[in-house]
Amino acid sequence: MVSVQAIVASLELRNPRESRPIEITQLLFQSASKSLRKLAAGLQALGHRIGHNVVGDLLREMGYSLQANRKTREGSHHPDRDAQFGYINQQVTAALAAGEPAISVDTKKKELVGDFKNAGREYRPKGQPEPVRVHDFLIPELGRAAPYGVYDIGDNAGWVSLGIDHDTASFAVNAIRRWWQTMGQQRYPEARRLTITADGGGSNGARVRLWKLELQRLADELGLAITVCHLPPGTSKWNKIEHRLFSFITQNWRGKPLVSHQVIVQLIAATTTKAGLTVRCELDTNSYPAGIKVADAELASVNLQRHDFHGEWNYTIAPRRDP
Repeated sequence: MVSVQAIVASLELRNPRESRPIEITQLLFQSASKSLRKLAAGLQALGHRIGHNVVGDLLREMGYSLQANRKTREGSHHPDRDAQFGYINQQVTAALAAGEPAISVDTKKKELVGDFKNAGREYRPKGQPEPVRVHDFLIPELGRAAPYGVYDIGDNAGWVSLGIDHDTASFAVNAIRRWWQTMGQQRYPEARRLTITADGGGSNGARVRLWKLELQRLADELGLAITVCHLPPGTSKWNKIEHRLFSFITQNWRGKPLVSHQVIVQLIAATTTKAGLTVRCELDTNSYPAGIKVADAELASVNLQRHDFHGEWNYTIAPRRDP
């Protein structure tokens, strides 16, 4: 076998203007996956005497290494993305400074209920792993669980409504209602305004009519002005609830099959952190039909005031006065 330096030299001689091995680069970027042995075979077909170990050394000299995909692309980059984050921070900071509640909301990934594999590992007696189903087929009588979370930014406390029906705007707003009734009202007895940060899509999306209508009903019921600031497109992972609540729930139930709704509720409620996070969870057995249409007249009845800066993302819904 020839040395790496000899291979490099021979390839450079064949194309003096290119200081890197052209053939390896071309082979790497072909559609099929290329192992060291396949690359060596490809080079051998081009007339080079080379083994896979030398190919590995050559790739390292070229600055290549084995790498997995990285999730970094989140869709279009809006020109006012950073400005919207700054605006959200201003609204939340002002609310907390005034002693008013500010929450981050979102739906966690739906989970199959039953003896299915759950990612992660837990300590068990050696050679006795938890037995689970081979295939992830829905169990009709158990279905899926939809955890909708509310994270109190100022109190480092979370609330999760575990739904068993559709993830709709009605379900989302009812989760906020239950948070207020069980936690928020006691924490903020003098509140006059509620600030919500939410993703731009999903059941609490900026364009969802039912979301705005349900928030109007909630504002009327609680007597609170509700300010909503949506994250700009393609930035859902920056929602505070993702890394301050949902990530710890996932860690807490790692390796544990979610065999029943009660088990899920208990695992979520047992989530804590060294920073003092506390979580409460409740099963929501209500039915939330999908596909509800909101007529133009109903939407017009919403007492919605759009903010000067990106009113499609930032708006306040005030309680309607009695006739």
